[in-house]
Amino acid sequence: MYRQYNGELQVLLVHPGGPYWAKKDWRAWSIPKGEIDPGEDGLMAAQREFEEETSIRPEGNFLPLASVRQSSGKIVMAWAFEGDCEAEAIASNTFEMEWPPRSGQMQRFPELDRAAWFPMEEARQRIIKAQAEFLNSLEAWFQSELSDQPQPTDA
Repeated sequence: MYRQYNGELQVLLVHPGGPYWAKKDWRAWSIPKGEIDPGEDGLMAAQREFEEETSIRPEGNFLPLASVRQSSGKIVMAWAFEGDCEAEAIASNTFEMEWPPRSGQMQRFPELDRAAWFPMEEARQRIIKAQAEFLNSLEAWFQSELSDQPQPTDA
């Protein structure tokens, strides 16, 4: 999700929940994303996962962005759409894991522990390295849209 705020392009990024990510901030944020179910369309999966992870139904025109391969080998496809929300109000689904490790105790954690709007330069510093390509694609599209707009003339 992106928005224009005070004349500046901003993107919504999310921070993974759970104990492994609790103290990580730089290069730890991501776009809301998830797995594609067998036979599911990529865009439909992206819309479903966005809503599951944020409780916000994505709507509008969807701009396909470049696919990226993360360091884990996972290939991530993404679409951008214009929208706005109170980032602090997201409500994420949860997952269960053994914590502390080898304790035999199962605990529930939110899949995402927070979301925030970031201007593009800060977003590039916070997002997982491979996903910075999504920001580059969005910014390039946005700049081309601006250059296609009629420019005011002096009369």
